[in-house]
Amino acid sequence: MKQFEEIKTLLGESNTYYLIAVDMNANYSYLNKHYAEIFEPIHGNLVGKHYAITMHHDDQQTCKVVSQMAFMYPESIFPATLRKHDGSGGYIVTRWEYKAMFDSLGAPSGIFCIGHDITELLKISGELHQAKEENAHAVRLHVANIMGLGKIIQESTDAKDTRDAAKMLVQSAVDLDDVIRSLYK
Repeated sequence: MKQFEEIKTLLGESNTYYLIAVDMNANYSYLNKHYAEIFEPIHGNLVGKHYAITMHHDDQQTCKVVSQMAFMYPESIFPATLRKHDGSGGYIVTRWEYKAMFDSLGAPSGIFCIGHDITELLKISGELHQAKEENAHAVRLHVANIMGLGKIIQESTDAKDTRDAAKMLVQSAVDLDDVIRSLYK
């Protein structure tokens, strides 16, 4: 418990991190200022309420398993990603680290968790992945055209076919250059 008190001193007023404690009955026993500011307007005063009130139903099993692991291995910290109700029908995606708490006699007394909102990070990550896929396709399209036209030029015996392929090759290179320039804008 002393360990948790030190962390409360450090993160109790945090504007970035959530810090919560849950007792052995799975009820909130502590919330830092940031967690209270975000989730109490949605659910009311949470101290004394079951932890599951704030989260997506499907994530409750994750909490249970991670909590069990924290008690089985009390020297370790265990991560979990959980969706919390945002009050508008959607979810705030949060990332947590769980640590078991024990009283002065060594008996389990609860779990404390440090977490933060990763919703925006996941959104941006998804957008970057989509942009990467789209850009890779756009670049590969022109590279494939250039390679194919180069093969036609290599194998061509007709000067007109070679000139036509060369014109298309130049156009594909211009198109590829446009794609590359748009990537840097």
